Amino acid sequence: MERCVDVGGEIYAGGAMTTLFDNLLPGPGSDGRDASSSLGALAVTAPGARLPGIVPLARSGGRGAGGAGDGTDGENGGRPVGGGRHLRTGRSAESLLEGLNPQQREAVEHTGGPLLIIAGAGSGKTRVLTNRIAHLLATGQARPGEILAITFTNKAAAEMRERVEELVGPPARSMWVSTFHSACVRILRREHAALGLRSSFSIYDSADSQRLMQLVCRGLDLDPKRFPPKAFSKRVSDLKNELIDPDEFARTVSESNAYEANLAAAYRGYADRLRQANALDFDDLIATTVHLLQAFPAVAESYRRRFRHVLVDEYQDTNHAQYVLVKELAGVSTTGWEVPEGDATHGAPEPSVVPPAQLTVVGDADQSIYAFRGATIRNILEFEEDYPQARTILLEQNYRSTQNILTAANAVIARNPGRRAKNLWTAEGSGPKIIGYVADSDHEESRFVADEIDALGDSDGVKPGDVAVFYRTNAQSRSLEEVLVRSGIPYKVVGGTRFYERREVKDAIAYLRAIANPDDSVNIRRILNVPKRAIGDRTEGALAWFAERERISFGAAVERYEEIGMPARAAGAVGEFAELMSGLRELLEAGGSPAEVLDAALDRSGYLAELRASDDPQDATRVENLAELHAVAAEFTASDPDGDLVDFLERVALVADADQIPTEDGGDGVVTLMTVHTAKGLEFPVVFVTGLEDGTFPHQRSLADPDQLSEERRLAYVALTRARHRLYITRAAVRTAFGVPNELPASRFIDDLPTEVLEWRREESSMQTLRGGWGGGYGSRGGYGSGGGSRRSDDGDFSPAYGSGTRGESGGTGARGGRSDLTRSFGPRRTDASGGAGAAKAQADVPTLAVGERVTHDSYGLGTVVSLEGSGSSAVAKIDFGSGGTKRLLLRYSPVTKL
Repeated sequence: MERCVDVGGEIYAGGAMTTLFDNLLPGPGSDGRDASSSLGALAVTAPGARLPGIVPLARSGGRGAGGAGDGTDGENGGRPVGGGRHLRTGRSAESLLEGLNPQQREAVEHTGGPLLIIAGAGSGKTRVLTNRIAHLLATGQARPGEILAITFTNKAAAEMRERVEELVGPPARSMWVSTFHSACVRILRREHAALGLRSSFSIYDSADSQRLMQLVCRGLDLDPKRFPPKAFSKRVSDLKNELIDPDEFARTVSESNAYEANLAAAYRGYADRLRQANALDFDDLIATTVHLLQAFPAVAESYRRRFRHVLVDEYQDTNHAQYVLVKELAGVSTTGWEVPEGDATHGAPEPSVVPPAQLTVVGDADQSIYAFRGATIRNILEFEEDYPQARTILLEQNYRSTQNILTAANAVIARNPGRRAKNLWTAEGSGPKIIGYVADSDHEESRFVADEIDALGDSDGVKPGDVAVFYRTNAQSRSLEEVLVRSGIPYKVVGGTRFYERREVKDAIAYLRAIANPDDSVNIRRILNVPKRAIGDRTEGALAWFAERERISFGAAVERYEEIGMPARAAGAVGEFAELMSGLRELLEAGGSPAEVLDAALDRSGYLAELRASDDPQDATRVENLAELHAVAAEFTASDPDGDLVDFLERVALVADADQIPTEDGGDGVVTLMTVHTAKGLEFPVVFVTGLEDGTFPHQRSLADPDQLSEERRLAYVALTRARHRLYITRAAVRTAFGVPNELPASRFIDDLPTEVLEWRREESSMQTLRGGWGGGYGSRGGYGSGGGSRRSDDGDFSPAYGSGTRGESGGTGARGGRSDLTRSFGPRRTDASGGAGAAKAQADVPTLAVGERVTHDSYGLGTVVSLEGSGSSAVAKIDFGSGGTKRLLLRYSPVTKL
């Protein structure tokens, strides 16, 4: 079987292989499809397709790439090619400036102190970064091995590496172009001895971390309802992102606070278990590297000598630990993890004799949307305070979107307080107006989206692959999927169960991690009885007790099982498992490749045989997924012959969400459904932004918090600026959540859009139109339509309207008035006598109903009350509307009238 894969711009072909999966993975057939195509978008199904997130790092000088820390690099020692002369790229320095606008050119040519590039959406920041790197080489300001470029996803790093190589050729492979986590792993693998780690340390993902925290909490006998392990995991992650270690946290905790005291104990136990398992979690990768650089001055100086140019992309998404890491690598002193007093090995950090590196950061505070992951927007807002000598360059010319789209995005983000003024513009013309649509329900909203995609295909030749549909939360995809299936429109949902999170894939990887790291307790315990081998909870508990007593890892306890005194049957089962793992480790030590070790683990354990013998159709799919994992492992070896199992596991561990978004290789493609968070960094010719209601987008939990509301507005700005040519905004007058239909007002973000860039296909729901006929109707833009009635005042309430109800001071929404986001709250609204369609009823307006009574609903018609739940503002009625079906309605938000 021969498989080809395009990785980082190069084509690699695997040789002939005979594997356990040959009968499952024939070569592409006459229809051009691979047998693994059931994996959908995540599978490698054709030549040229990308691996699911596996991108080889550039190697220089064989294994242990990364240079000696003295400014040299790999086989060439980081020296210029050709007898010590400065490297010249295939392109001259002058040619690298061609086609750049004045601001971009200024950023590429900058020399001297720190540089902050404020890059608006679609302003060509990747081109600026790559051309800047090439320009440094072409002008002799830097050698390839002196450059460290960091971004957030493997996909972005691979794109940057590819584009730099196009400009400078093979020397690009001597640079470090990687994610934060990948760069830290490379440093930690090289410097593991200083930290007391083995070089084969495991990297725990979030699922592994939560499993370990559960074990810790169970060992502390904590009530999972009062002290949830998942919440503890989140807090520990936050603490590590702030560089607060267990000892420092324990010193701040009051013993009278039971939650914090138990959290401190769990944090300490969690850190101890990680160390015992020779493992690091994702947050440790950054925090431990910072600790290494601060505690070992000689190590820090070696990397500062090496990296004379540090470039960081998406700087607005950095958390505190990443912020400190950048400072340490660039040679700017800061505070962080404590160095133990009197430690002769560590010693007190001395002032470095190496001058600070040239630091370049690129970002946009208006696109900072990851506060929930620990990102700190102040890192970019306060850059000039941190680096007083910094120069700031603003990139405002957009090369992605039409002016109408940019005008809308500028209007939305302009409402955020405390931001640096920036106004995106384009030379490409106004383009089509933004299309708005107000649906009666979320189902009708989805129907409009599907119909419009179909119509665009007929009228403009738009392919499904050109279209993306965004929503605020994953739950909103359900109605969209239902309608797209019925319409026959192909689609994919990004952000569902990822390939490496599927159970069978995690089981297989757990075997590989346990083979590579005999102390990896979490993964050894995961596979101890998978497939079933008569090892129950009691036996596992005995092994854990023995490990605790002897102060050894769980894996070491398995190897010493005979000392525990278990019953013969249990001892026999554990002995067989220990023998299995010993044999697999011997295969690895004999030079077995990742694919060969995977083959052996699945075969010898009986895991694959059990799945193949099953009659469950899902198990057949699981076999295909394991076959795909085997193909990934084989392609890894083909692309990186020097890479071993530890390297392969490292690549798998560092896969990010954005890396799993596939690119279409020909054909019409499929419509992409995703949350706005996932869409960051992407662009599409046609974009639908759905669910624009207060309480949906912006999210309900943000409406009372000024900082969260500002982040929601930045999220809306990101959503709008993903569109290249056509942009649609939609909302539903009634959206069902948890089985209860809720009427929600129009999103305040719609209020901000200038009328001149909008074209409404439908500006009012049926309910609003009906109420408008009664003398007033709450319009789709948050104000009343042409029926007049009332308008929104600056404080967010409603007052009598004057004039025609058009946008502006004389009626309409009053969107450009002095009202602040902070004064408008979500919840019951006051209405005038006519009632405002789309406005929630006040509690006093909730009708008192009884079972059997007849009612009328503005949308569903006549109905009979079947049952009642709750009371007052929480009253819910189950009403049979005959042909309209039976509905559960929250009466506070539903226009039900008792007859």
